[in-house]
Amino acid sequence: MTGLRAAPVVAAVTAYAPSRHPAPCDIDLAGSEGPGDTAFLARALGAAASAGRHYPDASRLTAALAVRLGIGRERVLVTAGADDALERACRAVLAPDRDAILTAPTFEMLPRYVALTGATAITVPWSDDAFPVAAVVAAATHRTSLIAIVSPNNPTGAVLSIDDVRRIHDAVPGALLLLDLVYVDFADVDPTAAALQLPRLLVVRTFSKAWGLAGLRVGYAAGPADVIGWMRAAGSPYPVSGTSLVVAERALAEREAAVATHVAAVRTVRARLTALLESLGLTPVASQANFVCVATAHATWLRDALAGFGVAVRSLTAPDTDRLRITCPADEVAFARVEAGLRTALQPQAILFDLDGVLADVSQSYRIAIQETAARFGVPLSAGAIRDRKAAGNANDDWALTTALIRDTGRDASLTEVTTVFERLYQGDGNVPGLRAAETLTTSRPWLADLARRFPLAIVTGRPRADAERFLANAGIRDLFRAVIVREDGPAKPDPFPVRAAMNALGVTRAWLIGDTPDDIRAARSAGALPLGVVAPGDTPDTMTPALLAAGAAQVYHTVEEITSCLL
Repeated sequence: MTGLRAAPVVAAVTAYAPSRHPAPCDIDLAGSEGPGDTAFLARALGAAASAGRHYPDASRLTAALAVRLGIGRERVLVTAGADDALERACRAVLAPDRDAILTAPTFEMLPRYVALTGATAITVPWSDDAFPVAAVVAAATHRTSLIAIVSPNNPTGAVLSIDDVRRIHDAVPGALLLLDLVYVDFADVDPTAAALQLPRLLVVRTFSKAWGLAGLRVGYAAGPADVIGWMRAAGSPYPVSGTSLVVAERALAEREAAVATHVAAVRTVRARLTALLESLGLTPVASQANFVCVATAHATWLRDALAGFGVAVRSLTAPDTDRLRITCPADEVAFARVEAGLRTALQPQAILFDLDGVLADVSQSYRIAIQETAARFGVPLSAGAIRDRKAAGNANDDWALTTALIRDTGRDASLTEVTTVFERLYQGDGNVPGLRAAETLTTSRPWLADLARRFPLAIVTGRPRADAERFLANAGIRDLFRAVIVREDGPAKPDPFPVRAAMNALGVTRAWLIGDTPDDIRAARSAGALPLGVVAPGDTPDTMTPALLAAGAAQVYHTVEEITSCLL
């Protein structure tokens, strides 16, 4: 600690840090930037090779934008993305004795920018398609210096009309009306030209969305010359790199048709995504952005479930309701994964269970057998060492795992020798009961029976068939499972074979699998099942929860019964 104190306005603001699920996701639909064109970027960046030698000059891009907008250059300011323009606008007109009116929800950086000026943010709910013009006007006072509206809105995708803009502008003459249009390329109507005719209105646009240049951080503001002058003074003199300026200028000149094609594709996918959500009983907002948003109390669950399928989406918590925002998938493969994830999360056809650590408490059987077998070969093993190896993955076979742990110490032991000792300890003999006698059911028959009335159930285990069938019979639950996939049936987890075999046996395509190891989770993901984790008896949540999530589990529970909270 330095002993220093942050400025009060900074101390009151949290840094931007969007929540991300820890599961590995190869399809990112959480961000809303455009996909870009790598071939164009390679050419344009090559042409901009000399741009880094001098301080950047935004005059050429400013002139091109002014011509495009049909206004004078003095009314345009090129900024480091739209964020820079928004923050400069707040600095330009706000102060501690002034107010800003924002809608709720809105782009989450806007309240931060307002707070950093010391001004007070007044929020007006905008939760559906209709824009609350009357409520915004009613919220205005003599302190109101800024009214900021994002249209299409982020995160909902809703829009307001140019008539709404004019009504607000004319009704609150003492405030700058900031119109954030970063997603407007995807909308049915672009109000930019009409909006720029209003004397107290500022438009903010970006190259990050439809133009696909988010990494270059190029945006711009257009509005009254005096406001643009204030904004120019409110930030650094060279906000955008020379390289970014050259690429953005070339994009304007060369990529108009490509952007139009991309926008048309997004609109088509947006309609399909909206229809999919509606078919699943959800009510998405009529979005005109490149994403679709749905207000639902189950937003976090759906975000997590999609992460289990390797798809990152955005969930947002709010006082009124939580929301799920899904950026339009770029191709059919991604769309199919989204559809499979949503349908499986909301409409599962079957529930699959690993056996050991999930339904069978093996903390005093298999885990002890590993320790005692290793001890017979002169190797002391702690429960933590076994747990850590399980958490690392590729440890589904306890015989092979025990052999590997013994060999890790330099001792010589064959798999056959280890298996013989292990089985003697686990199975017992005529004189000594085996460790298997200590196994107990982690849940209850009534809970499983209730689940079996709703869904077909299956066991997916690495146990030999005889051991699996014996436990299920002794626990009095064998009749509840329509399929039992075991060691003899084929490759073991993390290979997807046993999960697929169970789904095939049940005749389903949408299933949940509950497992206690990364091997279970990886097998489920590879098989197209929703992977859910549970911390096995004897394991520690601090170790296993991160390991299961990192392997791709959608959620991790302390008890297997907790999965019913997600069966909507």
